[in-house]
Amino acid sequence: MPDLAASFANEGTEAIMNKKRVVITGLGVATPVGIGIDETFDALVEKKSGVRRIEAFDPSSFASQVGGEIHELNVGDFIFKKYKRLAKVMARDIELAVAAAYLAIRDGGLKSKCLVERGEADAVNIDSTRFGANIGAGLICADLSELAEALSKAAENPEDRGNRRFSLSKWGEAMRNLTPLWLLKFLPNMLACHVTIVHDCQAPSNTITCGEASSHLAIGEAFRTIQRGAADICICGGAESKINPMALLRPALWGRMATNRNDAPAQACRPFDSDRGGMVVGEGGGLLILEEYEHAKARGAKIYGEVCGFGASQNNSNWFKPQADGRALRIAAEKAMADAGVKTDEIDVLNPFGVGTREHDAGEAAAIRTMFGARTSQIPVIATKGAIGNNGAGSGAIDIAVVVKAMERGVAPPSLNTDTLDPDCDINVIRNDPIDLRAKTALTFAGAMSGGQTGALVIRRIES
Repeated sequence: MPDLAASFANEGTEAIMNKKRVVITGLGVATPVGIGIDETFDALVEKKSGVRRIEAFDPSSFASQVGGEIHELNVGDFIFKKYKRLAKVMARDIELAVAAAYLAIRDGGLKSKCLVERGEADAVNIDSTRFGANIGAGLICADLSELAEALSKAAENPEDRGNRRFSLSKWGEAMRNLTPLWLLKFLPNMLACHVTIVHDCQAPSNTITCGEASSHLAIGEAFRTIQRGAADICICGGAESKINPMALLRPALWGRMATNRNDAPAQACRPFDSDRGGMVVGEGGGLLILEEYEHAKARGAKIYGEVCGFGASQNNSNWFKPQADGRALRIAAEKAMADAGVKTDEIDVLNPFGVGTREHDAGEAAAIRTMFGARTSQIPVIATKGAIGNNGAGSGAIDIAVVVKAMERGVAPPSLNTDTLDPDCDINVIRNDPIDLRAKTALTFAGAMSGGQTGALVIRRIES
């Protein structure tokens, strides 16, 4: 097998020369176990679960009826008064992104337009023309209750339940039952749109829609944006809600759902466990503040760590099935390490996706074994999905925020429900109880469950 790390070494070494350093100065997350990084991290360390029977809709017709749901999130708490009228055109995914953005900006000590309008800051301390955004989004599911009346008006023979049919010719007129701005709730770029307007981000902005890889790829693009000098600060990550009948139906049709623990929701998602039976849907948002190192130092910002390598790849074997050897994930990870100029023996902690399906977990474990060989059993692995489910486009940034916080605090949370490690997943997953973590360099990666995109990042803790 070719040494991919070596083949990327020259490219990676050259890539990090004469580039600006990029650091993490703010963390904002909204998850089923907490609003804010400290609340979320404490809950994970305390082994709390956010997975329960779904309450947002009646899930009884589905084989999987549980999910990681956020129950107390009011988007009005994260925007300013004059903007609240636009909350009516925010889908749940947008609300999660807006909440995570506010939390990240506040955590980073930034004073944006939003904080000034809210009376939480005297004056803006950001050059908006140097403030960018890269946010990952999923396929935002339409609110079925909003569509119901329009659909009823587009029916032929509406009174005859046995012979009722959808009429395309009536649909245009039926759409008049929806608000004229209805579509603006469901465009994936609306996450970045609202965040950039609320906080007045005027530097390069982009939206990444690559499933569960979206956060890693969005953070990677923000990293490159700052490296090349196009922005001083970027807010980046992702958000998505899969607590929706349509979002639950798709993975159910693909046979990816955990279906045998509806009576014990907190035990349903079991990353890398020998008794794992599939994924659990969730919702959540994670946004990070990336900042040029000298800019962060000049304003006295708290620095959590440095993003020092990014890599991406594509599973071109099968867009809907993971590779048994995890080759695409490995390529992305080795590109990230080469970009960072680090070798495998310098990685102190790992963070794969760990979604809980048999094939995906096994593929990730295979990629780790191939990369790290004999060291595989020594490197601790942080996995969060047992507690919060699959948060789609938001998952990667939530995971990265947890890893960064673990490196800062010197403690790593255990993977919930990973009771008996599958022999096919013989990696060092942190289980049972939190562990002391003395980690300087972390590798985190994720792959889209459909579409095949993968992304990886290397993050280093720095003292100053």
